[in-house]
Amino acid sequence: MPFYCYMVRCANDAFYTGWTTDPLRRVHEHNAGRGARYTRMHGPVELVYVEEVEDHSAALKREAQIKRYGHARKAALADETSLPEELLGGD
Repeated sequence: MPFYCYMVRCANDAFYTGWTTDPLRRVHEHNAGRGARYTRMHGPVELVYVEEVEDHSAALKREAQIKRYGHARKAALADETSLPEELLGGD
């Protein structure tokens, strides 16, 4: 089973970072109000970064690493990332 570290941009231009086994499902959950408390308060969200990692442990470590980044570094990471076509589809 693949694991992913992902980042979404919230309506207030802040970034939320998490991990999942299905990035599209997780973004839909955030936008439906079933995600994290922060994204419920600052939604809707847009997927801006996805990275496949080897296992659950690696996903947690990468999530923690990205969460330590400042806003500018997160924005640069999002800007330099090209999302796979299957992750760009709308609702």
